Amino acid sequence: MLLQGIFPPITTPFYPDSNVYFKKLEANIEHYSRTPVAGMVVLGSTGEAILLSDQERRDVLKCARQAAAPNKVLVAGTGIESAVETLRLTEYAAELGYDVAMVRTPHYYKKQMQPENILAFYRTVADRSPLPVIIYNFPQATGYDIPAEVVIELAEHPKLIGIKESSGDVEKVHKMVEATRHIHRNVTVTETFEAVTPRMIAAGSGSNGGELIPVGALAAEGSSSGSKPSSAAVTVVGSLKTRQKEAGFQVLVGSAQKLHPSLDAGAVGAILAFACAAPTACYEIYAAWKEGDVELARLKQQRIAAAAQRVVGDLGVPGVKYAMDYNGYFGGPARLPFLPLTASFKAETERLLADIRN
Repeated sequence: MLLQGIFPPITTPFYPDSNVYFKKLEANIEHYSRTPVAGMVVLGSTGEAILLSDQERRDVLKCARQAAAPNKVLVAGTGIESAVETLRLTEYAAELGYDVAMVRTPHYYKKQMQPENILAFYRTVADRSPLPVIIYNFPQATGYDIPAEVVIELAEHPKLIGIKESSGDVEKVHKMVEATRHIHRNVTVTETFEAVTPRMIAAGSGSNGGELIPVGALAAEGSSSGSKPSSAAVTVVGSLKTRQKEAGFQVLVGSAQKLHPSLDAGAVGAILAFACAAPTACYEIYAAWKEGDVELARLKQQRIAAAAQRVVGDLGVPGVKYAMDYNGYFGGPARLPFLPLTASFKAETERLLADIRN
């Protein structure tokens, strides 16, 4: 499955009493569906997934799935500390029609999270998962940084198709990309080389979502050897004209202020909290880089760097949510232990976003 482009890890809106505000969740997703983002991540760190109950996670996944446009890739954050619970939530996401599972590194028992533990965890999840899986590394939050060598070893698993690397370490991105270049997988894409998923094919066939096409039904998906189909050959699947494209182990990054250098290092896209408030500004960096316009990509990167660092890196989820409010989305309150931004932080956020309104 192709994961190129920009993905906002959507926030979970709350009422002032901290109950989930599902109507605002729907509205935000419909708004993102009209932007050039490649897809959305539901229940990531920015979505305060760790602060939700199990039932709330399931309800948020269901609501987001129903509201999303059919042409956007949907990634479900399903990582929980145990492999058993991770698989339960992953299976539910698959039943709803999600395209990919994003599984964060287990981290609570940090001293015991040795390479053999992490290898066993991800291989067990990938072996049994009904969805392709991407690893999620966010050491600033978890206190655990998965070593590049472990990621490189895991990349050999056919259902572990990528990683969201949120450490901000561009050299680590380069190391993982270079060490996994030998991995070749054929993925189904549209005529214009955008992602195609079983859910999209089901929608294109007139299905109302009740009957989903298994991931394995996309003929060449996940193959790593044998003949390579021509990218020029067009096949009609349902009502979609598709072709095949080669993709390797796909590295996405989570630091908007380092997006351009990360793309230069080999990343194929990004899952960016800053894209929750400014999806188009983030996409413009990716688009300029994709077109080979180095100077424009540099200028677009420079435009958001300070705001991304301050709003996301320093102010965190409350900062992202206020930035969303300022830019026409619904951010609203975060759950305790997060506190609302002070008036001075709100004013600072507004100054930083004055030229980034989208």
